[in-house]
Amino acid sequence: MRGIISAAGYVPHHRLDRSEIAAFFGAGGGKGTRSVASYDEDTTTLAVEAGRLALRDAGATAAPRSVWFATSTPTYVDKTNATIIHAALRLDRDAGAFDLGGGVRSGIGVLRNALLGGEAATLVTAADIRVANPTSPDEASSGDAGAAILVGDDSAGPVIAELLGAASATREFLDTWRSPGEAETHHWEERFAQTQFEPLAADAWTEALKDAGVTATDVTTLVVTGAHARSVKSVTKSLGAGVGAVAPDLATTVGHVGTADAALRLTAALEAAGPDEVIALVGLADGVDVLILRTTEAIADWHPSRTVNDQAAERPGNLAYAKFLSWRGTATVQPPNRPLPARMSASAAGRSVDWKYGFVGSKDRASGAIHLPPARVSYDGGNVDDSDPIPMADTQGTVATLTVDRLAYSPSPPVIFAVVDFDGGGRLPVELTDTTPDEIEIGAQVEMTFRRLNAADGIANYFWKARPVR
Repeated sequence: MRGIISAAGYVPHHRLDRSEIAAFFGAGGGKGTRSVASYDEDTTTLAVEAGRLALRDAGATAAPRSVWFATSTPTYVDKTNATIIHAALRLDRDAGAFDLGGGVRSGIGVLRNALLGGEAATLVTAADIRVANPTSPDEASSGDAGAAILVGDDSAGPVIAELLGAASATREFLDTWRSPGEAETHHWEERFAQTQFEPLAADAWTEALKDAGVTATDVTTLVVTGAHARSVKSVTKSLGAGVGAVAPDLATTVGHVGTADAALRLTAALEAAGPDEVIALVGLADGVDVLILRTTEAIADWHPSRTVNDQAAERPGNLAYAKFLSWRGTATVQPPNRPLPARMSASAAGRSVDWKYGFVGSKDRASGAIHLPPARVSYDGGNVDDSDPIPMADTQGTVATLTVDRLAYSPSPPVIFAVVDFDGGGRLPVELTDTTPDEIEIGAQVEMTFRRLNAADGIANYFWKARPVR
């Protein structure tokens, strides 16, 4: 049996209330909220966070033979972004890491290929950070998120949803586009896109049902995803007759998250499903792709640690619209009067990959002392080169003391530093994120999150920060 072993979504902590757009500019906006990636997050870090959840929920036996990363907003071109995800997730050295980017369709495309492939286990990741002109419909309707789906056969772990069938229908037409170097996406008139998507959806739907050996009445949940709300609505209406239910969207809480939308919506549907349910995923982007899956008995024993719907339902303090514009680079504000950070050293990073990307410390064999960062000489007993690596990324800690620095350089001052005592041993000064000076205090529980520290000379510098356990 081949299908999905585990799935997870990562919705950033921050939210923008759409009503603030109209209050600020007198135009645009809408109802509800949209998710917003923090100033220290990019599509790579979003994919890492989703991947961590997916692998954690899959259990100790999960060992992907490759990781694929789909995004329309990569941090790097030429350089492979998936290798950073590979390092942060501490995958085996012989596991491949590959990008599949550019078009929004790549998100459902890489999932389709993994489900139809023969690799024992493939980790499919996708993420997007959507940038749009202020007051534009895209600014309000879009959102930021990451998703990860572990695909494989029974040898890699219990399959919670098996692939029954798939189909695609492709036709070249100009619908949504963005030139290299542009930030904002352009759209052709929505009625034109609707006339293109509807017949393609009908063809792909018919072929997928035939390939799966089921009828529309067998479908328990229908998920339709796409950037054009008008096309999504019309296709949902045309295909929805006879199916059990149309999956609720995340439009009023998260927004459409581009390349990651198909995987995120499918993950939410799986989290709500029971055994022996048929889920149909329909993606509208430069054509139509349909995947039909049936959940297995194993889904009853699958307990996601942080569901998409729980994250979407979170109500943190809304982000000020001016800060949102600053984080997106739309509005430039005066930074602290301190020197900009120097670029990261490639050679130094290459010597400490496990620590920098995987947050792996060392544990002295004799005393059990944990060193962060790893050390050759133990502070307890002085033993030399007698330690084992110890992964710490999933270990929580307690804030022992903290300070608020309003002078250090940051794209979003002030900077909050804390000394964290980790459960089971180990202490490290670390920067805090996804919080404010008023929200954090000594004794607070924190967990680690992979973030982008800064960028200089076109080089993104990644490391781990701590955030409050919520």
